[in-house]
Amino acid sequence: MRLTILINGPDPTVNHDYAVLWLDTKEHVWSRESHDGIDLPAWGDMRDEDGVTKLCAPQTSTPVCTLSGLHVDRYERVAAAQGAAQWSCATKPVSTGGLWRLQAVEKQSVLPENSVFPN
Repeated sequence: MRLTILINGPDPTVNHDYAVLWLDTKEHVWSRESHDGIDLPAWGDMRDEDGVTKLCAPQTSTPVCTLSGLHVDRYERVAAAQGAAQWSCATKPVSTGGLWRLQAVEKQSVLPENSVFPN
């Protein structure tokens, strides 16, 4: 299953920074599809720990972004449609907070035209 997530600042009417992410819950990877101001890596690994989804850069275990409340159970049910987000970027090493919102859920397997994930 693939989730499309929008992350933005606490008040998107004032701060227009955003990132759109695809989360592959089967392969436990994520990719950044679009962004402006929230400069996360192009892709990485993800893990769910106690109702918090942690997005890590490739080959690291330190999260670059956490999505509180986002949990997908073994029946592919999503626990929440929105919640708090925390992220850090290479350009701004201080952790920044905002919100995440579930934009779409694709339950069927989708093969990307150009994959950013290594084989």
